[in-house]
Amino acid sequence: MTDVTPGDQPVDEAILDTLEDREAAEAAYQQLLERAGEQAVEPRLAATARAVELLGDPQHAARVIHVTGTNGKGSTARLIETLLRSHGLRTGLLTSPHVDRVNERIMIDGEPVSDEAFARNWADVSPFLELVDAELEADGQRRLTFFEAITVLAFAIFADAPVDVQVLEVGMGGRWDSTNVADADVAVFTPIALDHTNRLGATIEAIAGEKAGIIKTGSRVVSAEQSDEARHVIQSAAVELGCPVQWEGESFRVDDAMVAVGGLMVTLSTAAGHKDPTPLPLMGRHQANNAALAVAAVEALLGSDDQGIAADVLADGFALATSPGRLEVIGNDPVVIVDAAHNPHAAHALAEGIREWFQPEGVQIVLGLLQGKDARGVIEQLQGLVDTVVVTESDTERAMPADELAAIATDVLGDEAVIVEPHLLEAVEIARERASDKDQPVLVTGSITLLGSVIRHAKEEMWIRR
Repeated sequence: MTDVTPGDQPVDEAILDTLEDREAAEAAYQQLLERAGEQAVEPRLAATARAVELLGDPQHAARVIHVTGTNGKGSTARLIETLLRSHGLRTGLLTSPHVDRVNERIMIDGEPVSDEAFARNWADVSPFLELVDAELEADGQRRLTFFEAITVLAFAIFADAPVDVQVLEVGMGGRWDSTNVADADVAVFTPIALDHTNRLGATIEAIAGEKAGIIKTGSRVVSAEQSDEARHVIQSAAVELGCPVQWEGESFRVDDAMVAVGGLMVTLSTAAGHKDPTPLPLMGRHQANNAALAVAAVEALLGSDDQGIAADVLADGFALATSPGRLEVIGNDPVVIVDAAHNPHAAHALAEGIREWFQPEGVQIVLGLLQGKDARGVIEQLQGLVDTVVVTESDTERAMPADELAAIATDVLGDEAVIVEPHLLEAVEIARERASDKDQPVLVTGSITLLGSVIRHAKEEMWIRR
């Protein structure tokens, strides 16, 4: 008797179809990679707007929660998505960058978009992208970049699904980010700090001004606690457009966040009322703040100021929460933690989380950063954890050379605390061996470009915990 799939398709045919879909998705990704990379950011919105216009403006097919800020964007966006899903809504989530496969950037109901849908929608949108490319080149401009093109693809995939709500994480800034062709029903601001200063400006005010560009007429605004400079900018933009603002610490807050098995026990209050203690399977007290922001954003979208999110729905949404590449344990014996802390603000939160959850006497750190990052600031925040730092670099032209990063690390930590190993996977194995000898954890951190390579290596060597 021939085995069949649930759809009554013979197993061998189903496998062939799956392989064909994977090949088609990989081919689509390679075509995307032929475009200018994410480091080649274009401060423009008209090009993406033209592309979605030709497609019938799919970004307007569902409601939008738009998330910007400096740190915590991805975690907050994911929490928003799980809370929406726990209400029975069909969700689309766009985040960046990906850790392993590009499909991770575009999620439908909490799962990476299928290879079949990725490839099919790419085939549909490609001719329109090429039309826009030709118009741009005729005008002396660069054709659509990788990020512009994949944002258009995501909107097409969400409309095709279709979804009820789109949760969009800004790639960089806000005002001219490609995701900003969508109009936010709820504009969400995570904490704003100095980052990407060469693109967004050298002051908090300038950076906040770029991020405040996601506020549109009719938006509800929900913001984490901000510096006085950032708050003034966000408030001014909201007032100008007549948009109400909810601030953390005023309209909503974290009442308590206690360390619990596998994460936190979080107690919150929002404009809709008090929330009973609820388990949140994420590590790091900053995740409690992200959770409060996410709850406030979802209640703002659903207009539930009177009743708020029900206790069972909140518990279901939190239970689904994940935050890949954020205080994520991927290996045991020794414990290996990955976290993409690429600026001092994120590194501070990471250091606090490591101390609270693991209480180590020392940590073997594998560190690699991209050029232009505040390497000294990151290292200074991690300084109190360090037994040894193995300085390395990821396989990208944007990586800070290991020798250059090592010079900064040595200046902060001293010669004896720094090992230089440019080859990432060898650096990880050096750290794992030292950690095993000293009964310490390994922390792989810095650029998110490190994490995917390390996770694939862990799978190949069969020490991954996932």
